[in-house]
Amino acid sequence: MLQDYQPHRLCSERHSLSHSLSLIAGRHYVDLHNLSVEQLQDQLNQIEQSKMDLEKILSERWHEAKSDLAREIRQLIEERGYDVEEITGLVLPKKRRNMKKGNRNYIRYVDPENPENVYIRGVLPRWMKDKMMEQGYDPTQKQDREAFKANYMQAVQD
Repeated sequence: MLQDYQPHRLCSERHSLSHSLSLIAGRHYVDLHNLSVEQLQDQLNQIEQSKMDLEKILSERWHEAKSDLAREIRQLIEERGYDVEEITGLVLPKKRRNMKKGNRNYIRYVDPENPENVYIRGVLPRWMKDKMMEQGYDPTQKQDREAFKANYMQAVQD
């Protein structure tokens, strides 16, 4: 990479960058080195706005391209006489087909002494830690947590 270093090319790239920046801002060539802080900030703000505009347009184009592709695939499937749902079921991995957001079935553990106390998963609630310690279980040990759930809590599957 060092062997490719060409100082005259760097100067022309810097000139090209300065020229490009001024063109994006809608001005003729301006030597950026002679601009004030406020003027440089204004140039930067205009470039950032242009970048946001370009990103929005790019996002819209990607969305349109994906929609067009989906339409073409649907049309191809239907032209060949197949059901779209049947074919997409074959395309997606089995795990992803059946997993819909928010549709996971986790076991709920209910405190038999107080049905208001429910543990599903994640960080142990304070009431559960207290009950575990009362029963002689260590809430920091996985095997104790599992034993407590099996021996004390009521498991409810939705």
